[in-house]
Amino acid sequence: MTDPRFFSNAGPYTLGELAALTGATLAAPADTGRSFGDIAPLDSAGPSEISFFDNRKYAATFMRSKAGACIVNPDMAAKAPPGMALLLTAEPYRAYARIAALFYPVGAPEPYIAPSAAVAATAVLEPGCRVEPGAIIGDHAKIGPRCWIGPNAVIGAHVEIGADCRIGACVSISHALIGERVVLYPGVRIGQDGFGYAMGPGGHLKVPQLGRAVIMDDVEIGANATVDRGSGHDTVIGAGTKIDNMVHIAHNVQMGRFCIVAAQVGISGSTEIGDFVVIGGQAGLTGHLKIGAAVRIAAQSGVMRDVAPHETVAGSPAVSRIEWLRQCALIGRLREGETRKRANGTGSRSKLPANAAATQEMGQYKSSVR
Repeated sequence: MTDPRFFSNAGPYTLGELAALTGATLAAPADTGRSFGDIAPLDSAGPSEISFFDNRKYAATFMRSKAGACIVNPDMAAKAPPGMALLLTAEPYRAYARIAALFYPVGAPEPYIAPSAAVAATAVLEPGCRVEPGAIIGDHAKIGPRCWIGPNAVIGAHVEIGADCRIGACVSISHALIGERVVLYPGVRIGQDGFGYAMGPGGHLKVPQLGRAVIMDDVEIGANATVDRGSGHDTVIGAGTKIDNMVHIAHNVQMGRFCIVAAQVGISGSTEIGDFVVIGGQAGLTGHLKIGAAVRIAAQSGVMRDVAPHETVAGSPAVSRIEWLRQCALIGRLREGETRKRANGTGSRSKLPANAAATQEMGQYKSSVR
């Protein structure tokens, strides 16, 4: 059960309403009028709650679940326990996301400007904004309607923020244009100087960072992430992109639409990233790369070359996923061979096999993993 101290439930809703919202089909049309008051995980849901099942790993949990209704792929419907109402869809998790947002909507903020907030006389706040204690809004900044500015956030001079944005506690924004429905979680830094220096034996000269940070509509940026402004060109984050906590995006990066960037990723300057790219946690991208649309980069990859559209890469330096798996298999097999030689008394604790033998063995292992 969701804790009502922190989350407000807008239910109940009927299965007919939920089916219309998600495009799902009711397994039993007679269930249309059944009403449900909440959502819950499969293993804890009760008869008045709705859950979802999307990962076959949890099939046993699904079969034991006491949920009154469940969102499920049609090919798993036969495994449902008796009496469970079913919403059938090819995308259960997406349907669940819509239903969860219906039960627990993020409402517009109650308009308010705290007495301790410092709002410049030349700043423009559209109707419906809420500005929490300690927030600072600089000269000529423009804040769109129904925005929420968290406590101790700092909005720099001339920054523009579109409608329905949520700016978390202690966020700082400068030299930036931000679209609509953008969410910046606590501690985000937008538009600070990029890391640019002209290095030399006489010392490192700071290169003025004269671009902006441009954040398009429907972007979310996780806690303590940073997006540097451009050095000449703008740094751009495309519409619908979602960025996890503690990600660093350097100056002049051009990121496409609907990208997913997991925690602790670092993207170096002037890298271009296409639409629908997925970057796993702790991956690092060197500068001036071109990453094509729909590329998938595995966690902890070190990307040092351009990546063609739709390619999946892994490892450091990153290579195609298939090549990376081959390399891992080869290393494992070589290690097994060395262990066997030691066990037979023919190996060395400090040296690999002789070059000719190792070369022959590697050839055998490469053949075995093709």
